Amino acid sequence: MKYSNYFEYTKQRRDRKYIKEEWIMKAFFKPVHEEIQSDGRIRRWAKIEEVDNRYLRIVILDDMETIHNAFFDRSFKEK
Repeated sequence: MKYSNYFEYTKQRRDRKYIKEEWIMKAFFKPVHEEIQSDGRIRRWAKIEEVDNRYLRIVILDDMETIHNAFFDRSFKEK
């Protein structure tokens, strides 16, 4: 997987250190939901059973391959 410099920096935060690459890959390849932002970036969510069924949101740059952000989205509700 390719990661932006921003992602590499923020993944060092205490609240993001435990996010596993396999979970990011799940959100990338098998999302439960996807949205395209006005700037062309793509948001994808995946349900992570190992973390109390919380939803991981990733943001992919408009090149469609670089992960820019990843975090657990407290407000996401699957439709």
